[in-house]
Amino acid sequence: MAENFIRDSFDALVIGGGIAGGEAALNLANNGFKVILVEKDLSIGGKMIHLSKVFPTLDCSACITTPKVSEISRHPSITILTGSEVKKIVKRGENDFEAMVIKHPRYVREEDCTGCQLCEQACPVVVKDQYQYDMVGRKAAYIPFSIASPRVAAIDIENCTLCGACEKACPTKCIDFTQEATEYQLSLRTVIIATGFNLFDPLKIERFGYGKMKNVITSMQMERLLAPTRPFNTVLRPGDGKMPCRLAYVLCAGSRDITVGNPICSQICCMYSIKQAQLLMGALPMADVTIYYINIRSFGKGFEEFYDQAKGMGVNFVKGKIGMISEKENGDLILRYEDINASVVKEANHDMVILSVGLVSNPDNAAFFDRGELRLDPFNFVCQTDLLASPARTSIDGVFVAGTASGPMDIPDSILSAGAASSEAMSYIIRK
Repeated sequence: MAENFIRDSFDALVIGGGIAGGEAALNLANNGFKVILVEKDLSIGGKMIHLSKVFPTLDCSACITTPKVSEISRHPSITILTGSEVKKIVKRGENDFEAMVIKHPRYVREEDCTGCQLCEQACPVVVKDQYQYDMVGRKAAYIPFSIASPRVAAIDIENCTLCGACEKACPTKCIDFTQEATEYQLSLRTVIIATGFNLFDPLKIERFGYGKMKNVITSMQMERLLAPTRPFNTVLRPGDGKMPCRLAYVLCAGSRDITVGNPICSQICCMYSIKQAQLLMGALPMADVTIYYINIRSFGKGFEEFYDQAKGMGVNFVKGKIGMISEKENGDLILRYEDINASVVKEANHDMVILSVGLVSNPDNAAFFDRGELRLDPFNFVCQTDLLASPARTSIDGVFVAGTASGPMDIPDSILSAGAASSEAMSYIIRK
């Protein structure tokens, strides 16, 4: 049992502070409802705040997300718990839910931290930075990323040596190693699940060499190399720090593949790979970019034109299934693939390979309610019980789903889904 215990009541609990969860919370709050937004990460904004640009308009992703995040953070009817987890939800009756939430200690008093980063500068411990997808290091005392909300430091207690350097450097004396977890017992009237998605783990496809070959990276790592808040000033090969000249994208890495347990299409991989290819043509004008694909699925508004634009810029599209990736002594990579149009097996040399990893469900969804109460679909996304008439409804009356918690979708569809979930939640609260 946590030492600190708080009871409170809200109209709605929104689980997940990404673009869908934030949009749902904002819609509810703007209509006069009291909302609590629970995010297990140290900042709201989800994965969108880490992206470079969005397709097909190439608008700055952070420029879109940051004002929305700021609005959510300042809204008087929204209470935000970051670094927190929903442990259990029980439905006691109509318009009556009870939830237990654990807020993990940050070891920094949030109300006193100014985000000056002096603790970070003083800390002697360097570990991998998960916000840059392990491509660079960070300190054990750190602010998650430059545009985090809240912009408050945290102590990575698992790697902290308790040397006291951060305490001495902190001008507001807000470092507090005595902090313990806080348990919240919440009374609620409705729940929105907006837990988002996880990225497919490319280590499951051993023949692609991820984790063994340093110049094989994931699409999310490339996203960080292209983003304004990127770790380097340009795109570099992780193996030796050189600028790559021949880059290859492997589409459907962990999607449409029954052998790795994910037979569905992730819907966004084709387009985000084409987006990154266009950005690379601008960042590395002399580079050759090749996309190996099974099928290009450019189904949305402006997507086909975006695909044609990439071809016009010189991106090379090869309809081929990658069989194996091997590494040369200098770190370059050999892709062995089936050229589907020519019906022959070929090999191609590249100095950097990007795996366009797919989307998989968030396993947290199954743990919120008693076993089997919240129904999941065959791929462990939250089941939409009335997909056509009411896509936000779940198997529990009064519990709604938003965004990619229900399945793969792009950003505009996630926002539309959040609007549907918040509308359904409001109708549920006020119905007699």
